[in-house]
Amino acid sequence: MEYLKEILFIDIETVPTEPEFQQLSEGMQKEWVRKSKFVKSAIEGNTDPAMLFEERAGIFSEFAKVVCIGLGSLNNNDNNWKMRLKSLVNDNEKILLNDFREVLDRFSKHYKELRFCGHNIKEFDIPFLCRRMIINGIPLPACMQVAGKKPWEVSHLDTIEMWRFGDHKNFTSLSLLAEILGIPSPKSDIDGSMVSDVYWKDKDLARIGAYCMQDVLTSAKVYLRLKGIHDIEIEPVFIEN
Repeated sequence: MEYLKEILFIDIETVPTEPEFQQLSEGMQKEWVRKSKFVKSAIEGNTDPAMLFEERAGIFSEFAKVVCIGLGSLNNNDNNWKMRLKSLVNDNEKILLNDFREVLDRFSKHYKELRFCGHNIKEFDIPFLCRRMIINGIPLPACMQVAGKKPWEVSHLDTIEMWRFGDHKNFTSLSLLAEILGIPSPKSDIDGSMVSDVYWKDKDLARIGAYCMQDVLTSAKVYLRLKGIHDIEIEPVFIEN
């Protein structure tokens, strides 16, 4: 079980770079209009670029930024497993990403075989972070260098991939996976679809950070279940910023 200490559980929260489409630069507005032609809306018949920007831009790294990075690591003391949970939050994305890089540097000094784990991190969280680091002129840490690697050479642990069992047509949300596995979902007053409004309208980064840490904790519990580990009860320890 000692290998569990080498895993860094992760989740990110992202929002559009601007609260409204009209606040984008002229060049970025043109690029979004092009992009929006290929973006599906949850509202049938909605093709208005401005509305699509508010609804969907937060998942595209070219038009969105990271505002929160939730992190968790497991520690064992006399078979008592605790999970240290911390959320990095900042309006300034460059500062946030540099803070994240510093955390990775410190973690890597203790655990040379650092591995990320989370839900859908191979297709969303890790690529998103890498792109935003490049945009902000931040060198990628070695543990995030995946360019040129074959899929089986990438050591990230992704719970959605584990649940798929090779079925790449299947997408299962973290909340659904936790529910069917009998993992109690932590109570939260927001969900992922509300993060943008909580950020741009309520200006409440602390609320986003608390929500993100709960997702990190849930991801860790799901990972243990998928690995067949039933004898570990995680005690969360929330680290203040």
